[in-house]
Amino acid sequence: MSFGQHPEGTSAMDFRDDVDLDASQVENAGGSGGGGGGGFPGGMIIGGGGIVSLIVLVLVFVLNNVGGGAEPAQRRPPSNLSEQCQKGKDADQSEQCRVVGVVNSIQDYWKREISEYRAAKTILYTGQLKTGCGSASSSVGPFYCPGDQRVYLDLSFFDQLHTQFGAKGGPFAQAYVIAHEYGHHVQNLLGALESGSSVSVELQADCYAGVWAKNAVDTGFYEKPFTDADIAEALDAAAAVGDDRIQQRSTGRIDPESFTHGSSEQRVNAFQRGYKNGGPGDCAQTELR
Repeated sequence: MSFGQHPEGTSAMDFRDDVDLDASQVENAGGSGGGGGGGFPGGMIIGGGGIVSLIVLVLVFVLNNVGGGAEPAQRRPPSNLSEQCQKGKDADQSEQCRVVGVVNSIQDYWKREISEYRAAKTILYTGQLKTGCGSASSSVGPFYCPGDQRVYLDLSFFDQLHTQFGAKGGPFAQAYVIAHEYGHHVQNLLGALESGSSVSVELQADCYAGVWAKNAVDTGFYEKPFTDADIAEALDAAAAVGDDRIQQRSTGRIDPESFTHGSSEQRVNAFQRGYKNGGPGDCAQTELR
């Protein structure tokens, strides 16, 4: 099953057919032969060189001052997303347009919620490319780069999350991942990326994803609030990328002292906290451990 497909027997998150999409918030960079290197400096590799952990390497970038003077993302020929992704009905038919719709909704929420908010573009890519945080390859997985304030996403990651991490998949699991990355953008704008441990930073981003989910229908992009089945997809994805589950699958042992993103239970609880309470003020890092 493709990670972008909705599991049989559940109802997919549904965009309003007539809502306008802003495809300028997402750039299709395509493939790249350039970029060099083998992933990001300081990358958090799981299992000693296998799959790179879900979510950003952003704290590593900040602590190691990666990105100063780095080349920006490579420019590609203009994509046709602006032609393909014009209305909400397009987001119900195309994975790339769904990404546009999700990004539009997330940014609409945050720009109304915090005065400091500045839009961040999502870059879809395959292969390798250069970013404000150095050279990246598809093996890095989704990440947010504070050096250029962009979210980077290889859509093939969602199949990998299903096949290698054991997540069930579905459109809302994909939306959760994107919302988490934009949670890091919010942290960056608010100066919260360098506060607390890496675990507390990651859990706060999960909480912010839950906050968006609670308020998504108010952005006007969705027909109705998300269903229990939708939220279950997000919780399943959050649990699948908990440090304890990843360590168990890759090494057969669990070492809480080496956690970088939080356990499955912590990640699920963080998302649920944001979704239940519905406000970013409920996502204080000190309350999420």
